[in-house]
Amino acid sequence: MSGQPPIEIDTSRPHPARMYDWFLGDKDNYPVDEEMGRQLLALDPRVPVMAQVNRAFMHRATRWLAINGVRQFLDVGTGIPTEPNLHQIAQQVAPDARVVYCDNDPIVLAHAEALLRSTPDGVTEYLQADVRDPARILEQAAKILDFSRPVALSLVALLHFVADEDGAYELVERFLAELPSGSYLMLSHASGDFDTEKAATATEMYRRRGLTMALRGRAEIARFFDGLELVEPGVALVADWKPELGEVIRVQGDEPVPGYAAVGRKG
Repeated sequence: MSGQPPIEIDTSRPHPARMYDWFLGDKDNYPVDEEMGRQLLALDPRVPVMAQVNRAFMHRATRWLAINGVRQFLDVGTGIPTEPNLHQIAQQVAPDARVVYCDNDPIVLAHAEALLRSTPDGVTEYLQADVRDPARILEQAAKILDFSRPVALSLVALLHFVADEDGAYELVERFLAELPSGSYLMLSHASGDFDTEKAATATEMYRRRGLTMALRGRAEIARFFDGLELVEPGVALVADWKPELGEVIRVQGDEPVPGYAAVGRKG
Protein backbone atom coordinates (compact mmCIF):
# COMPACT_ATOMS: atom_id res chain seq x y z
CA MET A 1 0.00 0.00 0.00
CA SER A 2 1.11 3.59 -0.50
CA GLY A 3 2.68 5.55 2.29
CA GLN A 4 4.86 2.70 3.58
CA PRO A 5 7.90 3.79 5.63
CA PRO A 6 11.42 3.30 4.22
CA ILE A 7 12.77 -0.23 4.58
CA GLU A 8 15.06 -0.41 7.62
CA ILE A 9 15.98 -3.95 8.61
CA ASP A 10 17.25 -4.59 12.15
CA THR A 11 19.90 -7.29 11.94
CA SER A 12 21.08 -6.90 15.53
CA ARG A 13 18.69 -9.54 16.82
CA PRO A 14 16.77 -12.43 15.26
CA HIS A 15 13.26 -11.99 13.91
CA PRO A 16 10.66 -14.80 13.89
CA ALA A 17 9.75 -14.23 10.21
CA ARG A 18 13.38 -14.56 9.12
CA MET A 19 14.00 -17.57 11.38
CA TYR A 20 10.89 -19.21 9.90
CA ASP A 21 12.37 -18.50 6.47
CA TRP A 22 15.64 -20.17 7.51
CA PHE A 23 13.81 -23.22 8.87
CA LEU A 24 12.03 -23.55 5.52
CA GLY A 25 15.41 -23.64 3.78
CA ASP A 26 15.18 -20.21 2.14
CA LYS A 27 17.79 -17.44 2.07
CA ASP A 28 16.03 -14.25 3.18
CA ASN A 29 17.60 -14.24 6.63
CA TYR A 30 20.72 -13.05 8.41
CA PRO A 31 23.49 -14.67 10.48
CA VAL A 32 21.74 -13.65 13.70
CA ASP A 33 18.62 -15.55 12.57
CA GLU A 34 20.62 -18.62 11.56
CA GLU A 35 22.54 -18.56 14.85
CA MET A 36 19.39 -18.77 16.94
CA GLY A 37 17.86 -21.21 14.49
CA ARG A 38 20.77 -23.59 14.97
CA GLN A 39 20.46 -23.28 18.75
CA LEU A 40 16.77 -24.22 18.50
CA LEU A 41 17.71 -27.11 16.22
CA ALA A 42 20.10 -28.38 18.87
CA LEU A 43 17.22 -28.26 21.33
CA ASP A 44 14.78 -30.01 18.98
CA PRO A 45 15.86 -31.18 15.49
CA ARG A 46 12.22 -31.20 14.36
CA VAL A 47 11.88 -27.40 14.34
CA PRO A 48 12.14 -27.09 10.51
CA VAL A 49 9.45 -29.74 10.17
CA MET A 50 7.27 -27.76 12.58
CA ALA A 51 7.53 -24.79 10.20
CA GLN A 52 6.52 -27.01 7.28
CA VAL A 53 3.60 -28.46 9.25
CA ASN A 54 2.28 -24.96 9.99
CA ARG A 55 2.63 -23.97 6.35
CA ALA A 56 0.71 -27.06 5.26
CA PHE A 57 -2.07 -26.26 7.74
CA MET A 58 -2.37 -22.77 6.25
CA HIS A 59 -2.79 -24.32 2.81
CA ARG A 60 -5.48 -26.74 3.97
CA ALA A 61 -7.39 -24.18 6.03
CA THR A 62 -7.32 -21.58 3.26
CA ARG A 63 -8.53 -24.16 0.75
CA TRP A 64 -11.36 -25.23 3.08
CA LEU A 65 -12.44 -21.63 3.65
CA ALA A 66 -12.44 -20.81 -0.06
CA ILE A 67 -14.37 -23.99 -0.87
CA ASN A 68 -16.91 -22.94 1.74
CA GLY A 69 -17.50 -19.53 0.22
CA VAL A 70 -15.01 -17.18 1.87
CA ARG A 71 -13.72 -14.62 -0.63
CA GLN A 72 -11.79 -12.24 1.66
CA PHE A 73 -8.71 -12.95 3.75
CA LEU A 74 -6.71 -10.84 6.22
CA ASP A 75 -3.40 -12.58 6.87
CA VAL A 76 -1.53 -11.05 9.83
CA GLY A 77 2.00 -12.30 10.43
CA THR A 78 2.43 -13.18 6.78
CA GLY A 79 6.13 -13.95 6.87
CA ILE A 80 8.54 -13.91 3.96
CA PRO A 81 6.81 -15.18 0.80
CA THR A 82 7.05 -18.93 0.20
CA GLU A 83 5.06 -20.31 -2.70
CA PRO A 84 2.31 -21.16 -2.79
CA ASN A 85 1.20 -18.21 -0.69
CA LEU A 86 -2.23 -17.85 0.86
CA HIS A 87 -3.61 -15.81 -2.06
CA GLN A 88 -2.49 -18.47 -4.54
CA ILE A 89 -4.31 -21.19 -2.61
CA ALA A 90 -7.45 -19.08 -2.25
CA GLN A 91 -7.47 -17.91 -5.85
CA GLN A 92 -7.02 -21.44 -7.17
CA VAL A 93 -10.48 -22.09 -5.73
CA ALA A 94 -11.94 -18.60 -6.14
CA PRO A 95 -10.13 -16.38 -8.69
CA ASP A 96 -11.98 -13.33 -7.33
CA ALA A 97 -10.64 -13.75 -3.78
CA ARG A 98 -9.27 -10.60 -2.13
CA VAL A 99 -6.29 -10.91 0.22
CA VAL A 100 -4.55 -8.39 2.47
CA TYR A 101 -1.20 -9.43 3.91
CA CYS A 102 0.38 -7.83 6.97
CA ASP A 103 3.72 -8.25 8.75
CA ASN A 104 5.96 -6.14 10.97
CA ASP A 105 9.32 -7.22 9.50
CA PRO A 106 10.49 -4.76 6.82
CA ILE A 107 12.18 -7.59 4.91
CA VAL A 108 8.70 -8.87 4.06
CA LEU A 109 7.93 -5.50 2.51
CA ALA A 110 11.05 -5.90 0.38
CA HIS A 111 9.50 -9.06 -1.06
CA ALA A 112 5.94 -7.78 -1.22
CA GLU A 113 5.92 -7.96 -5.02
CA ALA A 114 5.71 -11.74 -4.73
CA LEU A 115 2.64 -11.31 -2.52
CA LEU A 116 0.88 -9.04 -5.01
CA ARG A 117 0.68 -11.35 -8.04
CA SER A 118 -3.07 -11.68 -7.98
CA THR A 119 -5.35 -13.25 -10.53
CA PRO A 120 -6.95 -10.65 -12.84
CA ASP A 121 -10.30 -11.08 -11.05
CA GLY A 122 -8.90 -10.94 -7.52
CA VAL A 123 -6.90 -8.50 -5.43
CA THR A 124 -3.86 -8.86 -3.19
CA GLU A 125 -2.30 -6.07 -1.15
CA TYR A 126 0.36 -5.76 1.55
CA LEU A 127 0.78 -3.45 4.51
CA GLN A 128 3.55 -3.22 7.09
CA ALA A 129 2.17 -3.17 10.63
CA ASP A 130 2.33 -5.06 13.90
CA VAL A 131 -0.44 -7.32 15.18
CA ARG A 132 -0.38 -5.18 18.35
CA ASP A 133 -1.81 -2.30 16.31
CA PRO A 134 -5.16 -3.73 15.18
CA ALA A 135 -6.70 -0.29 14.65
CA ARG A 136 -4.16 0.59 11.95
CA ILE A 137 -4.38 -2.83 10.32
CA LEU A 138 -8.17 -2.74 10.20
CA GLU A 139 -8.24 0.83 8.90
CA GLN A 140 -5.82 0.03 6.07
CA ALA A 141 -7.35 -3.35 5.26
CA ALA A 142 -10.80 -1.76 4.96
CA LYS A 143 -9.54 0.03 1.84
CA ILE A 144 -9.29 -3.36 0.12
CA LEU A 145 -11.70 -5.63 1.99
CA ASP A 146 -15.44 -5.11 2.41
CA PHE A 147 -16.07 -5.51 6.13
CA SER A 148 -19.80 -5.90 5.51
CA ARG A 149 -19.00 -9.33 4.03
CA PRO A 150 -17.27 -12.31 5.72
CA VAL A 151 -13.51 -12.16 6.17
CA ALA A 152 -11.14 -14.94 7.21
CA LEU A 153 -8.59 -13.67 9.75
CA SER A 154 -5.40 -15.73 9.48
CA LEU A 155 -3.06 -15.80 12.51
CA VAL A 156 -0.85 -18.75 11.63
CA ALA A 157 2.14 -19.41 13.91
CA LEU A 158 1.88 -15.86 15.27
CA LEU A 159 0.20 -15.63 18.67
CA HIS A 160 2.91 -17.58 20.50
CA PHE A 161 4.98 -14.42 19.94
CA VAL A 162 2.45 -12.30 21.83
CA ALA A 163 2.35 -12.58 25.62
CA ASP A 164 -0.78 -12.41 27.76
CA GLU A 165 0.62 -9.19 29.24
CA ASP A 166 0.65 -7.69 25.74
CA GLY A 167 -3.06 -8.44 25.43
CA ALA A 168 -2.98 -11.46 23.12
CA TYR A 169 -6.62 -12.38 23.75
CA GLU A 170 -7.80 -8.79 23.61
CA LEU A 171 -6.06 -8.30 20.25
CA VAL A 172 -7.95 -11.23 18.73
CA GLU A 173 -11.21 -9.94 20.20
CA ARG A 174 -10.51 -6.50 18.71
CA PHE A 175 -9.99 -7.93 15.24
CA LEU A 176 -13.06 -10.16 15.41
CA ALA A 177 -15.25 -7.35 16.73
CA GLU A 178 -14.83 -5.53 13.40
CA LEU A 179 -15.60 -8.57 11.25
CA PRO A 180 -19.20 -9.43 10.34
CA SER A 181 -21.18 -12.57 11.03
CA GLY A 182 -19.94 -15.45 8.90
CA SER A 183 -16.29 -14.45 9.29
CA TYR A 184 -13.65 -16.94 10.43
CA LEU A 185 -10.56 -17.11 12.61
CA MET A 186 -7.86 -19.54 11.49
CA LEU A 187 -4.77 -20.01 13.61
CA SER A 188 -2.01 -22.36 14.58
CA HIS A 189 -0.03 -22.03 17.79
CA ALA A 190 3.02 -23.72 19.29
CA SER A 191 2.43 -25.41 22.64
CA GLY A 192 4.39 -26.42 25.69
CA ASP A 193 2.03 -29.31 26.48
CA PHE A 194 4.34 -32.05 25.22
CA ASP A 195 7.79 -31.38 26.71
CA THR A 196 7.72 -28.79 29.47
CA GLU A 197 11.50 -28.82 29.93
CA LYS A 198 12.20 -28.05 26.26
CA ALA A 199 9.43 -25.46 26.27
CA ALA A 200 10.97 -23.67 29.24
CA THR A 201 14.43 -23.72 27.64
CA ALA A 202 13.11 -22.33 24.33
CA THR A 203 11.18 -19.61 26.15
CA GLU A 204 14.32 -18.53 27.98
CA MET A 205 16.33 -18.53 24.74
CA TYR A 206 13.85 -16.10 23.24
CA ARG A 207 13.73 -13.97 26.40
CA ARG A 208 17.52 -13.52 26.41
CA ARG A 209 17.28 -12.02 22.92
CA GLY A 210 14.48 -9.65 23.82
CA LEU A 211 11.85 -11.80 22.09
CA THR A 212 8.58 -13.23 23.38
CA MET A 213 7.70 -16.91 23.33
CA ALA A 214 4.35 -17.79 24.91
CA LEU A 215 3.88 -21.57 24.56
CA ARG A 216 0.25 -21.97 25.60
CA GLY A 217 -1.56 -25.19 26.42
CA ARG A 218 -4.49 -26.55 24.46
CA ALA A 219 -7.12 -24.98 26.73
CA GLU A 220 -5.38 -21.59 26.52
CA ILE A 221 -5.29 -21.82 22.72
CA ALA A 222 -8.96 -22.84 22.62
CA ARG A 223 -9.73 -19.65 24.54
CA PHE A 224 -8.92 -17.60 21.41
CA PHE A 225 -12.08 -19.16 19.92
CA ASP A 226 -14.43 -18.21 22.75
CA GLY A 227 -17.77 -17.27 21.23
CA LEU A 228 -16.95 -18.84 17.86
CA GLU A 229 -18.29 -22.05 16.36
CA LEU A 230 -15.35 -24.40 15.89
CA VAL A 231 -15.06 -26.19 12.56
CA GLU A 232 -14.51 -29.92 12.94
CA PRO A 233 -12.21 -31.37 14.26
CA GLY A 234 -12.00 -28.41 16.66
CA VAL A 235 -8.69 -27.57 18.33
CA ALA A 236 -6.49 -30.35 16.96
CA LEU A 237 -2.83 -31.14 16.55
CA VAL A 238 -1.63 -29.07 13.61
CA ALA A 239 -1.06 -32.07 11.35
CA ASP A 240 -4.45 -33.54 12.30
CA TRP A 241 -6.62 -30.63 11.14
CA LYS A 242 -8.52 -31.95 8.09
CA PRO A 243 -5.68 -34.05 6.63
CA GLU A 244 -8.05 -35.19 3.88
CA LEU A 245 -7.46 -31.80 2.22
CA GLY A 246 -3.90 -32.86 1.45
CA GLU A 247 -0.42 -31.39 1.98
CA VAL A 248 0.07 -33.03 5.37
CA ILE A 249 3.64 -33.11 6.67
CA ARG A 250 4.21 -36.12 8.91
CA VAL A 251 6.97 -36.31 11.51
CA GLN A 252 8.95 -39.45 12.12
CA GLY A 253 8.71 -40.88 15.61
CA ASP A 254 5.95 -41.12 18.16
CA GLU A 255 5.95 -37.53 19.42
CA PRO A 256 3.51 -35.14 17.74
CA VAL A 257 4.52 -31.71 16.51
CA PRO A 258 4.00 -29.58 19.65
CA GLY A 259 1.24 -27.29 18.52
CA TYR A 260 -2.47 -26.96 17.82
CA ALA A 261 -4.58 -25.49 15.04
CA ALA A 262 -8.22 -24.61 14.58
CA VAL A 263 -10.72 -22.67 12.50
CA GLY A 264 -13.76 -21.01 14.07
CA ARG A 265 -16.77 -19.20 12.62
CA LYS A 266 -18.29 -16.02 14.00
CA GLY A 267 -22.06 -16.34 14.33
